[in-house]
Amino acid sequence: MIWTIFLLFQAVLLYVVLTHRSRLKSEPPLDKGVIPWLGHALEFGKDAAKFLNRMKLKHGDIFTVRAAGRYVTVLLDPHSYDTVINDTDSLDFGRYAQVLMERIFNLRLPHHQPSKEKAMMKKHFSGMNLSALNSTMNRHLQVLLKAEMPQNQKDWKEEGLFNFSYSLLFKAGYLTLFGGEKNNNSIDPSYVYNEYKKFDSLLTKIARGTLKPEEKRTAQNVRHKLWELLATAGLTEDSGLSPWLRSYRKLLQEEGADEETQRRAVLMQVWATQGNVGPAAFWLLGYLLTNPEALTAVKTEMEISDTSLLDTPVDTPVFDSALEETLRLTAAPFITREVVQEKTLQMANGQEYLLRKGDRVCLFPYSSPQMDPEIHHEPQIFKYDRFLNADGSVKKDFYKAGRRLKYYTMPWGAGANGCVGKRFAINTIRQFVYMLLTNYDLELCDPNAQMPEVNASRYGFGMLQPERDLPVRYKPRNAHQDF
Repeated sequence: MIWTIFLLFQAVLLYVVLTHRSRLKSEPPLDKGVIPWLGHALEFGKDAAKFLNRMKLKHGDIFTVRAAGRYVTVLLDPHSYDTVINDTDSLDFGRYAQVLMERIFNLRLPHHQPSKEKAMMKKHFSGMNLSALNSTMNRHLQVLLKAEMPQNQKDWKEEGLFNFSYSLLFKAGYLTLFGGEKNNNSIDPSYVYNEYKKFDSLLTKIARGTLKPEEKRTAQNVRHKLWELLATAGLTEDSGLSPWLRSYRKLLQEEGADEETQRRAVLMQVWATQGNVGPAAFWLLGYLLTNPEALTAVKTEMEISDTSLLDTPVDTPVFDSALEETLRLTAAPFITREVVQEKTLQMANGQEYLLRKGDRVCLFPYSSPQMDPEIHHEPQIFKYDRFLNADGSVKKDFYKAGRRLKYYTMPWGAGANGCVGKRFAINTIRQFVYMLLTNYDLELCDPNAQMPEVNASRYGFGMLQPERDLPVRYKPRNAHQDF
């Protein structure tokens, strides 16, 4: 009995020694939380925005917190973001990306070449290749919308706006980017979407390792189903209109990835390309429908500007401002780096802080600059013209602490890891909104309905999603029989 107590005491002592950490004078404020090892992990995962705002009020624009045994330094001063974004020597993007890749998609790419992949993606999402993608997406959107609501139908159709936007844009994107027309012609894209939604609903828990046993079984089953559905995507020359996917498959093969690894990587690309556009379109349409002045302004601009043109630059400053305002309110990714060698981080105000090797650094642009009241007056309120000057030109001048900001909103990331598909995503949302607002009567089922709250567990994973749907109704507009 005495020997058992002694061993237990020794184990506790060893744990305390190994996990003890004190703040050095040169380091950011340290907040370990009251729970050993776990620290602030539960509060961080439950509502990251609320937690980080609380830490900011307590410690300022930079602080280190403990979460599940890791120490994460959070930087919330947008004037200092470039210090992290531009440092590729002391700070590494790939390591944490690999961790999430393995957790979420059960995927390991030991010979992965991110720079080569990025160059390939840029080639396929710009120039003539982008024009071809835009045209194909436009065609699929038209077909899918007409299937949802034939032009000769006179009755209102009711549906949740989130499900409507997400499902339609996912299916159109799947057909456009993954060669669904010929590659999996026996599979209804709706079936792929339904399986994907099961996976997406568990994604944050998968990433954090907090799945319950039943949820873990569901995640494993749906992941295997999706791997099977995507097994042949992009493998052959006649696999539909997805040359970028064939190039991606070829790159994976050159890196030594077998077929099993490739299909897992393709599922990761489905999430990367389809996980944000649908939710973004939902939020934009929801904000327009609950703000009549904004809806009128966007509709008026669409009547003046032919936004149906795909290969001609379209001047739509009102739409662009409304979209940027939507993304300011609902795009909430983390920008995370691994500290691979000790670094002295110099803040814009001249202060310096030491970052320890093995820690992580995290930027959360949603908290600052996007929801910072010093930068954006009344940040919780949707203002469709926030990014317009009085003369209607694009507004780019925003300030914090008297200094003009380089980053005043960051929905697409920044630097070398900014979103390659930004232009394609924006054009897709513009086409979708244009088709709906010019060819359909679209309105709230309840004229007094308010926008739903966000699902707080989604902070850190791209576009936020709502806690509940927003019921709408729509029917074809008699004056517009064709797209």
